[in-house]
Amino acid sequence: MPLESTFQDLSAQLRTLRDALLGLRVTVVEDKPLQGDVVLVDMFGDAADDLLGWLEEALAAAENGQQATEQRIDLDRARRALTTCQERFNRIAQCFSSDLTSYERITELKRLGHRRHGEWLAWANSVKGAVDQCKQPLYEVNQALFLCWQEMTERVGMTSVSMQSTTIGQQIRYLKAKPSCEGGSLET
Repeated sequence: MPLESTFQDLSAQLRTLRDALLGLRVTVVEDKPLQGDVVLVDMFGDAADDLLGWLEEALAAAENGQQATEQRIDLDRARRALTTCQERFNRIAQCFSSDLTSYERITELKRLGHRRHGEWLAWANSVKGAVDQCKQPLYEVNQALFLCWQEMTERVGMTSVSMQSTTIGQQIRYLKAKPSCEGGSLET
């Protein structure tokens, strides 16, 4: 797959993940029950906002990489863009697993729903569903990043030049003539 196509796919997968994270944020923040404030809402909402911020940075980097591969390819620019995108994605994946899908966080969410019943139970189930909806897009972005790195390394491998320098020495001796009894031989 050409490098430009892998960046296009990466951008598309990041947009799909953005849609899923926006859905999560809406569920957490805007669909919460009106009665009562819960710290868990803020924790999930803040995590969703952080993820969306890093995702926008990753998407901008992926689009920059895509531009670097159009027409005249700038591999250094594409590599830097892909590195930035990978760094942001790593933050997203780490925050997602620790702040949204950890055993403790999901347990807190379920407890809240069962303690408060009614709207809160429905909200907790909706949040859990929205979190689950983000898992596949996260996986797809990870795969798209892998393909970009694979294509990048193949491209770099095709255009690299290998040089080997060897030193070949030369030894020169000057011979001096010494008189001998046979008339003049050369010795070193």
